[in-house]
Amino acid sequence: MKQINAIESQVRSYCRSYPVMFEKAKGPFLIDHDGKKYYDFLCGAGSLNYGHNNPILKKEIIDYLNQDGITHSLDLATKSKEDFLNSFSKNILAIRHLNYKVQFTGPTGTNAVEAALKIARKVTGRTNVISFTNGFHGVTLGSVAATGNSHHRGGAGTSLNDVTFMPYDGYMGKKINTIDYLRRVLEDNSSGVDIPAAVILETIQGEGGINIASSKWLQSLQDLCHEFGILMIVDDIQVGCGRTGTFFSFESAGIEPDLVVLSKSLSGFGLPFSLLLIKPEFDKWKPGEHNGTFRGNNLAFLTAKTAIDHFWTTQELEAGIALKSNILKTRLEQIAKENLSSEIEVRGKGMVYGIDCILEDLASAIQQKCFENSLILETCGSDDHVVKLLPALTIAENELRGGLDILEKSVKQVMSKSDFQKKLEDETVQK
Repeated sequence: MKQINAIESQVRSYCRSYPVMFEKAKGPFLIDHDGKKYYDFLCGAGSLNYGHNNPILKKEIIDYLNQDGITHSLDLATKSKEDFLNSFSKNILAIRHLNYKVQFTGPTGTNAVEAALKIARKVTGRTNVISFTNGFHGVTLGSVAATGNSHHRGGAGTSLNDVTFMPYDGYMGKKINTIDYLRRVLEDNSSGVDIPAAVILETIQGEGGINIASSKWLQSLQDLCHEFGILMIVDDIQVGCGRTGTFFSFESAGIEPDLVVLSKSLSGFGLPFSLLLIKPEFDKWKPGEHNGTFRGNNLAFLTAKTAIDHFWTTQELEAGIALKSNILKTRLEQIAKENLSSEIEVRGKGMVYGIDCILEDLASAIQQKCFENSLILETCGSDDHVVKLLPALTIAENELRGGLDILEKSVKQVMSKSDFQKKLEDETVQK
């Protein structure tokens, strides 16, 4: 750790929260240099939905490398790319009656967001984009302009333009339909808001605090976009690939976005891999107009295809997620009610859940105590006041319960040795 602290940039983040040297990983566990095992409920910020070193995916990589398979290819045609496209088209798109062209972008989610914003502006000829309060879409300049968090926006070092923020579902209280507000702004020629090229949103805001858009709100937003000729971009980077219980997070809402961004767990193995789904009528790129050296990660093609074939050709994974989602929800509500406050809200869907601790220092204290007790998770929300849980989708029930046992123990320890109880009571009275 001394060399890392001495040489790596101050921008490093997660290693500050978890200051140990990790050496191995298997399934839902991370193992440090001393052999200590940690439950991993962070899962690479949602990039390891199938756990660490999934043996089925690992075998494919080893066999492929032993046969001198191509690892890097720019966007040349390769067998692994074709195999992925065939599997993705047949087992993900066709079975859901979705018709998209697939664009391979650079390997990061933010690069795919950049591509989505660029093609929307190119197709419509408009520059403005509407994003939503508490949204997070990346930290490159185009993406961070559409990100609400002031900490990330402050790192840009320049003005961030051509994005207008609107209130997300529930931002102004449960009784106010923020789509009505958006409609009024778009209809009024004197609102000061130009008709945008696109709206960009997460159906569940992960970094923003596990805020969930209702199906009705999403359907109304899609109708509004169609009415005004606005492209709808769904950022499924963190909550896609099964995290909410279905492959795409928007399936239960019955909507069909014009553009969909996927990354994180798309490769299935934690390998860098992103893509943009584009409705065919909007695929107006000229060759090479948006490119990148590492858009041909053949190992990621290989593991993504294997993950789809193994996990998404039957209902077994989805059934398991539904069962474990109920365990998560029930246990978290019990932990919050018995150890924190009846006013504490538990939010989530599928295998992404959060406990809104209201107090930033309380959420941080719980995170730190969990780490001491061998459970890794993170905080999120505008003030880092939400404890976020992202267990592997494939985690066994007993392992899930084991991690939740540590969470409960940690919450009890934090609440017993502090004045958080009084702070919580004061905060809830004020609210």
